Amino acid sequence: MRLEDRLARAVTGDVFFDPFNRGRYATDASFYQMMPAGVVIPRTMDEALRALAIIRDDGRIVTPRGGGTSQCGQTVNHGLVIDFSKHLNRIVSLDLENRSCVVEPGIVLDDLNRQLRKHGLWFPVDVSTASRATIGGMAGNNSCGGRSLRYGTMRDNTLSMDAALADGNLLHFGEVNSGDDSVALFRDMLDLGVREAAEIAERFPKVQRRVGGYNLDALVPRNAPNNLAHLLVGSEGTLAFTTKVELKLWPVIRNKVLGVCHFGSFYEAMDAAQHLVKLRPIAVELVDRTMLALGREIAMFQPIIGTAVRGDPDAVLIVEFAEEDQAENIHRLKKLGELMADLGFGWDRPQRKWGGVVEIMEPALQTGIAEFRAAGLNVMMSMKQEGKPVSFVEDCAVPLPHLADYTARLNEIFARHGTRGTMYAHASEGCLHVRPVLNLKLEKDVKAMRAIAEETFAMVREYKGSHSGEHGDGLVRSEFHEPMFGPRITADFREIKQRFDPGHVLNPGKIVDAPKMDDRSLFRYPPNYRVTELKTALDWSAYPGAGGGFQGAVEMCNNNGACRKLEGGVMCPSYRATRNEKDVTRGRANTLRLAISGQLGPDALASDEMMDTLKLCVSCKACRHECPVGVDMAKMKIEVLAARAAQHGLSLRDRLVGYLPRYAALASHLAPLANLRNHSPLLRKWFEKFAGISAQRALPEWRRDVFKSDVEATGPADGREVVLFADTFNRAYERENLDAALRVLVEAGYRVHLPKPADRGRPLCCGRTFLSAGLVDHARAELDRLVATYAPFAARGVPIVGLEPSCLLTLRDELLSLRSDVTARSVSAHALLFEEFLVREAEAGRLSLPLGPVAAKAVLHGHCHQKSFGAFKPVEQVLRLIPGLDVETIDSSCCGMAGAFGYGADTYQTSMEMAELSLLPAVRRADDATLVVADGTSCRHQIRDGAGRGALHVARVLAMSLDSARATPYSSPVAKEPIDG
Repeated sequence: MRLEDRLARAVTGDVFFDPFNRGRYATDASFYQMMPAGVVIPRTMDEALRALAIIRDDGRIVTPRGGGTSQCGQTVNHGLVIDFSKHLNRIVSLDLENRSCVVEPGIVLDDLNRQLRKHGLWFPVDVSTASRATIGGMAGNNSCGGRSLRYGTMRDNTLSMDAALADGNLLHFGEVNSGDDSVALFRDMLDLGVREAAEIAERFPKVQRRVGGYNLDALVPRNAPNNLAHLLVGSEGTLAFTTKVELKLWPVIRNKVLGVCHFGSFYEAMDAAQHLVKLRPIAVELVDRTMLALGREIAMFQPIIGTAVRGDPDAVLIVEFAEEDQAENIHRLKKLGELMADLGFGWDRPQRKWGGVVEIMEPALQTGIAEFRAAGLNVMMSMKQEGKPVSFVEDCAVPLPHLADYTARLNEIFARHGTRGTMYAHASEGCLHVRPVLNLKLEKDVKAMRAIAEETFAMVREYKGSHSGEHGDGLVRSEFHEPMFGPRITADFREIKQRFDPGHVLNPGKIVDAPKMDDRSLFRYPPNYRVTELKTALDWSAYPGAGGGFQGAVEMCNNNGACRKLEGGVMCPSYRATRNEKDVTRGRANTLRLAISGQLGPDALASDEMMDTLKLCVSCKACRHECPVGVDMAKMKIEVLAARAAQHGLSLRDRLVGYLPRYAALASHLAPLANLRNHSPLLRKWFEKFAGISAQRALPEWRRDVFKSDVEATGPADGREVVLFADTFNRAYERENLDAALRVLVEAGYRVHLPKPADRGRPLCCGRTFLSAGLVDHARAELDRLVATYAPFAARGVPIVGLEPSCLLTLRDELLSLRSDVTARSVSAHALLFEEFLVREAEAGRLSLPLGPVAAKAVLHGHCHQKSFGAFKPVEQVLRLIPGLDVETIDSSCCGMAGAFGYGADTYQTSMEMAELSLLPAVRRADDATLVVADGTSCRHQIRDGAGRGALHVARVLAMSLDSARATPYSSPVAKEPIDG
């Protein structure tokens, strides 16, 4: 029987042997790629162990995998990958009294801490990838986190581990006394520790950030039991197959302050670190000039940097104090300022000693700074060029007194090889994330990488530091163990591997018997990597490569896995619903890269498998905003849909959705007939069978009284001008929203233009429905009509205001990918959502509206595109203008309807699963007197279908408030003064 069939019989979870799914597991966050033979995703630990036995019996190798975010190639291999992250992610037990817990290895750190927080506890090895890093992966890597100065490493916080050896033997690894002979393996390990104690003391670096090789120092004799779990920690899945991990827990941090120390000289910043740690902070984190500059170009970080950073520093050190007593934190923050002055720094000093401290007390800003620092690698990788900062000497650790000289000499090494480097992270530990900029598609840069590695590691040994300080060994550093530890210790490493795993079943090629780090056959971009020229429909010119830059845009994904987060923000709603690698931005980007480079066969870009890969992408655009390297999967999906439509034509559903603006007028005239489908079970079934529209959904109801204006302008003749864009959805289905918006604008004193199309044809449309079907030329034609109509207004500075986020924001996004001329850019620059316009006017003191109370409370759901374009906060601000209205924003991802997505027979279930994650439960909790507010047409329909509640556009809520003001003697005039968020 084939291995695939044997595994499928033994496992109720997924078993994949096809190239598309295997390709999604061929890479991690390193620059390596190794295509696995297959992927197994067990539902239970028993299934995982059965899979291990079957694979071993078949003579194959096994690589256990969690979040797949390792930076050194630990989680890639040519054997079978067993993915723990989807199902094996429970807290098995929690001991509050002793502050410990036992977990399955697939649990994500953030998810664990969310469950612990209600008990006042957390697991403090707070790695920057906490939103997707699994505990099993962290144990395998001996992860550290930004606060290891106080809390230590993963090893310091692991109490015990349960694991299976390659032969299936289950063992408990914990504290063992020296005389305990009950387990032969443990006795042999302790004997090795006795034998090699002197050599270990001589050769192991005396720095906390030392995670290279196996932790032999856990085996040496001591006046306490040896913890054999600490030998497994950092072993990178090469010794045993972890089934449970027992963790030490800590009280949560309740109070903290930050001091952002500014330096005009990078060298001076590094030299100062050894002095700053004497104030006993819990962290001192470096952000260099390059990272600050790149961060200023990323929308989500611009306000954070603008507030926390003063002037133009060469580097900043973020110093964190987090004692239980906030008064003590503030005292230490003041001492920090005094220490900086004592070290000779001042805001008025010359460049070398320019600097000082910006104090950060506000929790929200502290969180924003932490998120920026945590995104450091991804910010660095956001460079839109062939060369990228490459991870291979990125976490060497040296004693603090040598840090300044080490970094200065490191820059000299980089310069000698024709490149430069970026530096950030753990200054308090002498462990900086250092990445020289290289293009690993070029042989000369690969040779430079090798030379830089050899020279850097030699320098690290000179300073008696560690060549592997946080991110492990993997394929990058394993070959360098002998120069670091000596031949005797590396022989011990091989002895341990042989004793644990004589058949080399478990993740071979890591730590011992590793390939050369510069073996290009193992690279993501091997010597034969090619992307042939391809025709694209959109503008990708900001990126390099084939397809006018499409290749470069796809290759921006560095596999950091930020898209795998389960809470916070929007990205990635489909992954949150399915937990499948196929359905996450990273998985899709990897599939696209493999497809355009010919690794998935001919015509893969337009294949059925590619369509399946993108089927659950709801084009929410969250990745455009939240992915730290700006992977825009919604835009990439348009390219795939265009290629698919060109090669295979359109389905009936694509035609019904795509051409909706063209037949909307006819459907409105025939509204009773057009709506028959909703009221006939037979027609619903027919539509599901032939058009792929779910019988469980009611389609939006057509109406005869569509919105249309008999005049092209209304409101005071001398009022400030504004254009109201009447989009297809509100015009045809919910004219009440346009009526309300028009009333609000007129009563506020604006002259509202409703211009007829320049060609005097059908009503204007943004083209979004055509884009969703891959009909890019039709979308361009619609946008050309819109631009021609609105250009005269934009030319004289008149705002173009719309209600439907997906339509209006098309003018700020896809329009510029279809046209780059001055006229299009002018229309785009003047496009504002209704709430954005009102907030802008209010902040300028130009908004005057008599508003009265409408309800005590409103729950608000934001449209994905509003969040992606930073346009959601104005919605909250506008609602808070209404007297007595308490606005509660639902912490939700995509509603799941996402245009036509939620109507699909094959996507209906996933649509509802997305909605049930947070949106629908929050709406159901709201009482009948609470308003439900959502600007998106599809969002309102999903709320109606899933919770039975009617949701309102903000324009209608404001119109209700105007009515209330007329009916009651008290009203709140919004006038001539700024508003607060």
